[in-house]
Amino acid sequence: MILVDSSVWIDYFRGTTSDEANRLDSMLDSERIVVGDIILAEVLRGFSVDKHFNDARRLLLRLEQTSLGGTELAVDAATKCRFLRARGITVRGTVDALIATYCMRHEVALLTRDRDFLPFAEHFGLMLA
Repeated sequence: MILVDSSVWIDYFRGTTSDEANRLDSMLDSERIVVGDIILAEVLRGFSVDKHFNDARRLLLRLEQTSLGGTELAVDAATKCRFLRARGITVRGTVDALIATYCMRHEVALLTRDRDFLPFAEHFGLMLA
C-alpha cells in the first residue's frame, strides 16, 4: 500500500514531468493507493476550474480513503517533531508530520517529492516509495 503526498498529486494533475508523477501514473491501475483526507483537501483546493476539480475528485475518491489524524497520532507526531527539533532539525509543516507518522504507524510507503519527509525516514524509518 502506498500513500501519495500532495506534492506528487499536484505534479500529476498539472501534467508536470517528474519521476514521482510518472511513477504514480504507472501505479494507478496496478497498486493499492490510499488517499489521506488532509491530502485530498490540499490537492482539491488548488483547482480553479470546476471541470478539473470534478475530474480530480472522481479519480481521488475511487481510491481507498483514510483519515490521517486522531489524538494518539497527533501526540505521536508532536513527539517526533520535538525529537527532531532537539537535534537541530525543524519540521516545517504539521501536516507533513501527521502524514509521516500515519505512514510509520500503518507501515505504508510514502510517495513524495517533499524533502521535509527525509528526517522522518532517516531517524524513524519512514518508508519512502
